[in-house]
Amino acid sequence: MTPVQLRYRILTCTLLTVAAVYFLVPVYWLVVSATKSSGDLFGSFGFWFANPRPLQYLGEVLTYDHGIYVRWFANSLLYAGVGALAATLLSAAAGYALAKFPFPGREGIFNVILAGVLIPGTALALPLYFLFSGFGMSNTYWSVLIPSVVSPFGVYLCRIYAAAAVPDSLLEAARIDGAGEWRIFSGLGLRLMIPALVTVFLFQFVHIWNNYFLPLVMLSDSDLYPIQLGLTSWTGYADRQPELYQYTVGGAFLSVLPLMILMTVLQRYWRTGLTEGSVKA
Repeated sequence: MTPVQLRYRILTCTLLTVAAVYFLVPVYWLVVSATKSSGDLFGSFGFWFANPRPLQYLGEVLTYDHGIYVRWFANSLLYAGVGALAATLLSAAAGYALAKFPFPGREGIFNVILAGVLIPGTALALPLYFLFSGFGMSNTYWSVLIPSVVSPFGVYLCRIYAAAAVPDSLLEAARIDGAGEWRIFSGLGLRLMIPALVTVFLFQFVHIWNNYFLPLVMLSDSDLYPIQLGLTSWTGYADRQPELYQYTVGGAFLSVLPLMILMTVLQRYWRTGLTEGSVKA
């Protein structure tokens, strides 16, 4: 290894280490704080344990107010799981159609969808509220679920990936064998697009799971709250009920576990997609 290569390797490892510390330190603090009482949360060193009782404190989070946190957790799973799955399938169908079926105005439609990536979700929250309110659907599960199934970035990614990963010759061979377009899409297109679909699903799941402003605008019934909105409501009452500080921290710790599990389970599909192009047929 030459001195120049050694310097680049040291620089790369240093930058990666700094980035890892930057992202892992808040998680470590959250793990430590979830084991503390409200008094120890403010009266002890923040990055070390003090009378840790994780099972007791997390159990109190789950049972407080007749288990309202469990309901919020289930609501978040519903919003994020169903919304991300529907958004992934819709993005796959739209991206596949835009990539493989030439029709008048195709590029114009794609450009309009691409422009949607630049529009922040907060700018659409109030118009969506007035729209759903006009249909009598505000303060319902649908008012959060329906906007979550639209992902302009997902359509863009699926179109780009379908154009590169789904060969036209393979589609023509399937048509010659008598397969219909739906069967081709479901049997060939979706399988070849799995790495892109996993990416869209994960991005959309994380986006919906962490979404705060849309549920804040749409929902007034606390039984419909997702975790993010529920924890914020606890914080608002923490001055009068100090134990809610500890419940909020414990609830935040529990809320990141599904994202960690999802990332661990789905990352192998990314590795598969990255290595497919390096293997010769």
